[in-house]
Amino acid sequence: MSARDITVYNTLSRSSEKLVPISGDKINFFVCGQTVYDDAHLGHAKAYVNYDIIVRWLRHSGYKVNYVQNITDVEDKIINRANERGISPEELSRIYEKSLLEDMGKLGVTKNIDKYPRSHDYIEEITAQIQLLIDKGYAYELDNDIYYDVAKFKDYTKLSGIKLDELEKHRIEPKQGKKHEYDFALWKAAKPGEP
Repeated sequence: MSARDITVYNTLSRSSEKLVPISGDKINFFVCGQTVYDDAHLGHAKAYVNYDIIVRWLRHSGYKVNYVQNITDVEDKIINRANERGISPEELSRIYEKSLLEDMGKLGVTKNIDKYPRSHDYIEEITAQIQLLIDKGYAYELDNDIYYDVAKFKDYTKLSGIKLDELEKHRIEPKQGKKHEYDFALWKAAKPGEP
């Protein structure tokens, strides 16, 4: 077995399969990073160490990995925490982004990441994607907020294996007037004083 004979578990097929990149020896690896409203904790560290090990092994095996980990710097928790402290959401998120990078740097997991895109740098692209979902009937507006209509995507729970009606047992955003309880917010309208 060569280093290139890597077997991974495919959640969609529920089976182990040989890793076959879409584009030769190039692999795009995206990790949902931290929402920077507070310090990183052990759970963050565990996740980022795990991802770092995967990326290192793929690179060691000869793959060219583009490793991207986003930073969510636009979010209700950030806005609320910034308001509590009397600072701007951007100032708060920069404080915790710096702290995150310092902490993860001490673990050695930041040197392998190629890019840390911030949410606020991609607002135009995000709104364009949301508009596309609205235009195609997958999302709808309610009180200036935009919700994803989960029922329109027949394979929505295919990866998790959870039945759609079981989603009600999980985290639900309460909002009067949503088409289904499990529909989730893609975009929340700014309240007075919010960015």
